Amino acid sequence: MPQPQEFVAVSQEVRDALAAPGGAVVALESTIITHGMPYPRNVETAVAVEEVVRANGAVPATIAVFDGHARVGLSGSELDRLGQAGNDAVKVSRRDLPFVLNRRQLGGTTVAATMIVAARAGIDLFATGGIGGVHRDAGTSFDISADLQELARTDVNVVCAGIKSILDLGLTLEYLETHGVAVVGFGTDVLPAFYTRESDFDVDYRVDSAREAADAIVTRRALGLGGGMVIANPIPSEASMDRSVLDAAIGTALSEADEQGVTGRQTTPFLLGRIVELTGTASLDANIALVLDNARVASQIAAAIGQA
Repeated sequence: MPQPQEFVAVSQEVRDALAAPGGAVVALESTIITHGMPYPRNVETAVAVEEVVRANGAVPATIAVFDGHARVGLSGSELDRLGQAGNDAVKVSRRDLPFVLNRRQLGGTTVAATMIVAARAGIDLFATGGIGGVHRDAGTSFDISADLQELARTDVNVVCAGIKSILDLGLTLEYLETHGVAVVGFGTDVLPAFYTRESDFDVDYRVDSAREAADAIVTRRALGLGGGMVIANPIPSEASMDRSVLDAAIGTALSEADEQGVTGRQTTPFLLGRIVELTGTASLDANIALVLDNARVASQIAAAIGQA
């Protein structure tokens, strides 16, 4: 019977950091490279995110599927291969992992799949752009991101800029509450909405430092509660988009997705891609800015956990 470690290949740098006393490692997803941005900005951003992680005292562990293995910690050539593949790579979530691994396909890992692989590698902190959630038409489509269930079952904590603003934020918060997942504002009482610093919803708890966030994570771990928490870090003020412009673009993109019959795993990439087209470079620039800042915050929290 194959064992999980046979399918997870951890780089030497990440292994060394995990083994070191107080070693800080931050997991990073790869669908932002394959399905979130155009080449070459996707690769440039991935490299920049890793540099931010290192500059803040942690080791980056970008995760993707290559040649029958879920790789934890990628080389520059592997990042470039992902970036050039773009949408030709498989968008890998929990259900896809066994098939993409066995078929030795190239895959970018979603929040859910990245959490699974990170947990297998012993990493409990993960930085991304925004998490998935309940789609706005979920009442008829039942389209709910696997990210939410993964947050409830897998012991990895996610630093993000909140829930992607194309989604139903209120229903997503209700779903997370039902499954015992705390949504924690980093320096804010209000839930950030990915491209914008604020939404119409409050977070469950607020922390104002990496130390405070780290203490909450350590206590949750000690209690054996299982699952992770969402640490919602607002996009930097200078990069935040105008909410009215964004809402108009989202409305147009949602209408077009419905007219074109876009469903399932293609929905989020389609919507985010159309928003980029409708807003010029504003949303892409915002996406890059928030990912870089989330990497900074996650690295500082990881370092604080290592000192606990």
